[in-house]
Amino acid sequence: MNTISEVFKQLKKNKEGAFMPFVTLGDPNRTLSIEIIKTLIENGADFMELGIPFSDPIADGKTIQMSSQRALEMGMNTDIAFSMVKEIRQFSSIPILFLTYYNIVLQYPLEAFFKNCKDNHVQGIVIPDLPIEEAAPVIQECLKNNVNLILFIAPNTSETRLTKIIENARGFLYFVSTYGTTGARKKVETSTLKNLLRFTTMSEIPIMPGFGISSPLHVKELIKAGAAGVIVGSAIIKKIEENLKKPDKMLGEIGDLTRKLKNATKMGGHVNEF
Repeated sequence: MNTISEVFKQLKKNKEGAFMPFVTLGDPNRTLSIEIIKTLIENGADFMELGIPFSDPIADGKTIQMSSQRALEMGMNTDIAFSMVKEIRQFSSIPILFLTYYNIVLQYPLEAFFKNCKDNHVQGIVIPDLPIEEAAPVIQECLKNNVNLILFIAPNTSETRLTKIIENARGFLYFVSTYGTTGARKKVETSTLKNLLRFTTMSEIPIMPGFGISSPLHVKELIKAGAAGVIVGSAIIKKIEENLKKPDKMLGEIGDLTRKLKNATKMGGHVNEF
């Protein structure tokens, strides 16, 4: 399997940023979910962030909330998530990360969850409702099983707290680039770019902005400001939502969007807006 650090090194050598799409596992159903992930990988995804749906996703806006609801209605659960990763591993070796909420991990239970991550080559985990102050048990299990705990930083993260986060972070830092929940925005705020520049001078760990990124121009601006890559979820899931009854059209639009967003991570790459 390719590791997160190996991919970052190769991308840096190629003068590219990383592109990590997010989708919810099992949305809109298991079979099509696998096809969506395959389409994302074939069209340029460097990492895959896969959501294990939770009934109360507090960090997510309406688009991802509805995605989780569709997956849950189809019977999605943590065991199925691991079995889907096994299926993905039949056609791809890129780094896979889970995004889910702490209750899912804790109730699995904790030790079994991370052992399964190791056994299925899940290389990282994002837990939006787990603050660094309460993360010790998860950090321990991540270290034991060689899983990268991806920690959040925000525009208002203090230098003291940032230092603690950097001490425990592995893989990359997830920069919440806008206040509020996930969801596509029309533009990247100037304050976001300034904060990104500030954080990159304080940390050698790669920084990946997420929340609100929806266009090639957004990607270009963030890479230029020092981001090691970008995370895009809602803009992709919107394509799923808009084409639930037209799977071929859905996959075509997702592939086209992915190529444009990935191309924007390349230094000097031409930006095609929609």
